Amino acid sequence: MRFTPQFLEELRARLPVSEVVGRRVKLKKAGREFKGLSPFQQEKTPSFTVNDQKQFYHDFSTGKHGNIFDFVMETEGVSFPEAVERLASMAGLPLPAATPDAARHEQRRKTLHDVMELAAKFFADTLASRNGAKARGYLGDRAITPGTQLQFRLGYAPADRFALKEHLGAQGISTEDMVEAGLLVGGDDIPVPYDRFRDRVMFPITDARGRVIAFGGRALEKDVPAKYLNSPETPLFHKGDNLYNLATARQATHNGAPLIVVEGYVDVIAMVTAGFGGAVAPLGTALTENQLALLWRMADEPILCFDGDRAGQKAAYRAADLAMPNLAPGKSLRFALLPEGQDPDDLARTGGRVAIEEVISAARPLADMIWSREIEGGTFATPERRAALEARINELSNGIRDEVVRRYYRQDLAERLQRTFAPQGGGGGYGRGNFRSGRSESPRAFAPRGAAPAGRFAPRGGRPGAAPGIAPGPYQAASPQLATSPIMRGQRSAMSRREALILQSLINHPWLLHDHLEEVAALELAHPEANKLRAGIIAAFANDHHHSPDVEEQAEKMRADLDARGLSEVLQRVERAITTAAVWAARPGAAREDVLATWQQLVVLHQKTHALLREKKDAELALAEETSEANLAWLKDVSARLDSLDGTEALIEGFGELSGRFRKSV
Repeated sequence: MRFTPQFLEELRARLPVSEVVGRRVKLKKAGREFKGLSPFQQEKTPSFTVNDQKQFYHDFSTGKHGNIFDFVMETEGVSFPEAVERLASMAGLPLPAATPDAARHEQRRKTLHDVMELAAKFFADTLASRNGAKARGYLGDRAITPGTQLQFRLGYAPADRFALKEHLGAQGISTEDMVEAGLLVGGDDIPVPYDRFRDRVMFPITDARGRVIAFGGRALEKDVPAKYLNSPETPLFHKGDNLYNLATARQATHNGAPLIVVEGYVDVIAMVTAGFGGAVAPLGTALTENQLALLWRMADEPILCFDGDRAGQKAAYRAADLAMPNLAPGKSLRFALLPEGQDPDDLARTGGRVAIEEVISAARPLADMIWSREIEGGTFATPERRAALEARINELSNGIRDEVVRRYYRQDLAERLQRTFAPQGGGGGYGRGNFRSGRSESPRAFAPRGAAPAGRFAPRGGRPGAAPGIAPGPYQAASPQLATSPIMRGQRSAMSRREALILQSLINHPWLLHDHLEEVAALELAHPEANKLRAGIIAAFANDHHHSPDVEEQAEKMRADLDARGLSEVLQRVERAITTAAVWAARPGAAREDVLATWQQLVVLHQKTHALLREKKDAELALAEETSEANLAWLKDVSARLDSLDGTEALIEGFGELSGRFRKSV
């Protein structure tokens, strides 16, 4: 083990928690402790405490608790070894080497890092010089401004075969070091090593700590065999283990930005320039398992953004196949396809941030991607073809290593088979992935409903955003933890699913406010935009919209009033927060009794959850004041009761009998 307990204890002794935390949080002495505003979320009343004697911090607003290492990892988005290194630097404590051999390797890597840093500076200086005019012209044509060039440390490698070699040699760098760093092409059959990169715009590639470890070079002449050329594998650089813009994106995603994977260096730069700081790209190859693991360490659901042509779709399918065996609870992918003929750079230059947001907001889940591919362009008019489809689906599900995820994929894909191939108006089709006997069916009855046309993920018809082959309904279970997780939110600032459903119910059924106005006003809504929209709904209701006898007309007037109040964007975010199949009784057209039953269930669950969350905070406070078995048991009991609410949002399956469909309790 690199860091011994003695070394870590020495760090704790040298660095009081208040000193480490005080670099980010303004602390005030309060008895034996320090108090300040939470660094993890915005608040007006201090609920963040630091205790140097006990060597921990506790944030009562979020429940986060830990030591100096936890604090650096939480606030800076780094791994444990990196946190230790940063704290050791702060304390002036040299890092221990595990063995003499490891120490030699570490020193060798430091030497190569220095070489790469000098090379990056040379390329950047050359770009800014008279010799870099052609390269600056290329970057200008791509709308990459001088400020952006500095931000990404872009450079230019001169056409001369020995320009970099001579420059570094004059600073005492040996030819052997330059070859080992991948800057020169050398070997037994090459008597005089020469510069690997010539007449190319240079993109420095950094590691997770921002140190230059490799380069990507873009040729300026058209007749060059390789338009893009990357550094070879070196002691510093393994292309399948790294991502372009990794260090910056890691910090951005830690601060709440979505993690978006695009295909190239210029695409990343365009995305970051447009305001998407969490953009990364593979390094000249298809996505690897190691890169996928790296992405999942930064975000639960990275968005893979591909060009809208056939090649982009194939790349998306390859990524889906790579991800399937490695899925874990909470870890998945989403896929966004750009308009055909455009890459992120084109889209950013023509449509700006709004155009990119539209593409990202339409990103599809991995399960949709797999399903779309399997039914794309297929005809399933015979039992044999449908059986072959089911066999392929089962094979894909069986390849998932995690037992829990595998079980849910089997269930999800079996339900898609059933919905897609059930006879029109009949009760046949599939059940749990197997055929069930039913009425006689014509071949036309087995055409996949909503199958995606070739080259697209979107369905031919139906409601916007519907997954291929998925009809509206039924409820899907979502615990309070899942409802507020990045899986459901898309990003940290999104609204919880239950709050969105409550608001959607009121918008589509304003008559609920007749008897439930006080209840609506008293609801504890966590998201500020939910509170803002709730106020708009109450104001619109007071504006006589509820007097119309027609329910649909009431809803239309409600939406028009909300639009007039400037709440249309908030309204759209409510729709986006409901990422599972829509709850029928919250949608227009549901029977009043079904709407009322669903409303009561939503409100009761919401109130129970908030009551338990308040009790949990009280238990945490008690435990912080007195670490006793009784207080610990109280906290565990509250947490268990919160966990017991998991899945209880799925109280009704399907439409509800009064809305014209069978009603069933779960």
